[in-house]
Amino acid sequence: MKYKILLIIFIISLISSIIILSTVYGNSSFCEPNGGCNSVQNSKYGYLFGISNSIYGIFIFLILSMITFSQIKKPTKNKQLLIKYAVTIGFIIAIYFIFLQIFILKALCRYCLVIDFSMILAFFLVILKRNNL
Repeated sequence: MKYKILLIIFIISLISSIIILSTVYGNSSFCEPNGGCNSVQNSKYGYLFGISNSIYGIFIFLILSMITFSQIKKPTKNKQLLIKYAVTIGFIIAIYFIFLQIFILKALCRYCLVIDFSMILAFFLVILKRNNL
């Protein structure tokens, strides 16, 4: 059950990353004009090595979705550990991005927050629920 919930979380985060990418490249219909999404996405924190964070998110959540689906179908300890470590790193990044939005940028992107809070939820699901496989 834990991995089914994680799969849903990763798919929601994947969809949110795709929406964010569409706003970065011109489709601002998802965000209010001059709103928090644009401020966050166009900030220097919206990119890493010149690539939009949403592109990283799409690849990461797509891969995590595939690994989690595979874990549901054929559980292994290696996939379990990979998911656990990925979610832990994602949790740390999510806390950092929430901090940036609130205290540095003073603007909130609703789709970024969906991803960030999804990773926090996934972290607590992985850490608190100690099912082996």
